[in-house]
Amino acid sequence: MTALVWFRRDLRLADNPALAAACAEHGHILPVYVHEPDEEGAWAPGAASRWWLHHSLAALSAALKQQGGGLHIRTGGTLDNLVTACRAAGATAVYWNRCYEPALIERDKHIKAALREQGIEAKSFNAALWVEPWQVATQQDGPYRVFTPFWRSVRPRLEPQEPIPMPAMRFAKAKHGVTLKSLELLPRIHWDKGLRETWTPGEQGALEALELFADDALNGYARLRDLPARHGTSRLSPHLHFGEISPRQIHHILHRQTQGLAAKRRPDLEPFLRELGWREFAHHLLFHFPQTPTDNFNPGFANFRWAKPDEALLERWRHGRTGIPLVDAGMRELWHTGWMHNRVRMVVASFLTKNLRQHWHEGAKWFWDTLVDADLANNTLGWQWVAGCGADAAPYFRVFNPVSQAQKFDPQGGYLRRWLPELKDAPLPLLHEPWKDGSLLSRSGYPAPMVDLAQSRRDALGAYQAMRGRD
Repeated sequence: MTALVWFRRDLRLADNPALAAACAEHGHILPVYVHEPDEEGAWAPGAASRWWLHHSLAALSAALKQQGGGLHIRTGGTLDNLVTACRAAGATAVYWNRCYEPALIERDKHIKAALREQGIEAKSFNAALWVEPWQVATQQDGPYRVFTPFWRSVRPRLEPQEPIPMPAMRFAKAKHGVTLKSLELLPRIHWDKGLRETWTPGEQGALEALELFADDALNGYARLRDLPARHGTSRLSPHLHFGEISPRQIHHILHRQTQGLAAKRRPDLEPFLRELGWREFAHHLLFHFPQTPTDNFNPGFANFRWAKPDEALLERWRHGRTGIPLVDAGMRELWHTGWMHNRVRMVVASFLTKNLRQHWHEGAKWFWDTLVDADLANNTLGWQWVAGCGADAAPYFRVFNPVSQAQKFDPQGGYLRRWLPELKDAPLPLLHEPWKDGSLLSRSGYPAPMVDLAQSRRDALGAYQAMRGRD
């Protein structure tokens, strides 16, 4: 018997429950990827995500070829393509790992029912999360809205389980597929040089990134993760989003590696596991509150007085020309590498939503298009958290000061000098506040601040008080 293994955002061979089950229960498998971004609704992959997807699919195809098979790629309506591929290969079943975005949940429910109606077995699995969003609930049997009690419920369930090994595979033959190149995922204008220099998409790249993190940054993670000039974070987020590695693999490998060390040299995994817990929380929220990619989690913010959208202002923010060094450095890092340090993400988001008072939708859309780790659950949680309108959100009156944040977390200016070459020779006090020397701005060509930080903060707090007065 033959089964289709429908790959989606689980682009790996090890610890892949759908692949393992299909190989265990069927004599032959046909690995299939169906490209139909329109089925993702308003959240089809952005440009940076498409770049990553191309290279991740290429890596998966190469890995399958090493095992004697290949990846069968099709385009168009997913259900029709799965049925056609089943008929052509003589397959009696389709196996896949679940996605959790609202549009895909509804699509997958329809596909599962339609396949079964046609006599094709359909089985789905969890390959992306420690716990399914419906497996944890409050004492009132409702979804969690605050991270700490959510994590308190989830953490005791997590054991460093042995990942599922890559199974032995025997492949069915397929016809009428398309080439990866024909999907046109790569940019026609070659803006991706920085991405190519920064990342290695694919399962092997994910394992190498985890190894680098374990060797270099895990020890001291809690202390160093907020310093953007250092390699102090895992940078596993795009690998996790595309399923090139699983949370179970990460937990198992790091636990095994740290257990071999003497107690006094053993890094504490808890701060890092807690950060992965925020990813779980984001998916929990998106599942239970599917309207939040567009609607405020806190409905009171429907009355908030955002500033009128200003395209010229937004362009300066997008391309790192605000005149505020930490904001500009972060936005230029994003444009060049498709990624931004998490501490800096909070600062640039706070500047947009509070100092500029532009709607968080504008930031979420830009991140969606430019981040290689663009993930609907994480993107929604992050922007609503900073804007003050989300679940477990930072209070709106918490406005990140980009000057004091840079002074605290980039005190020597290594991050700013890397991404702001026009200020690379500025002395330290002025590097954080270059507007204090007009001649420095003239010589360097660095722009003056587009807003006064103190006044714009007062304006934001005034808008917040006005909103509360209208409640």
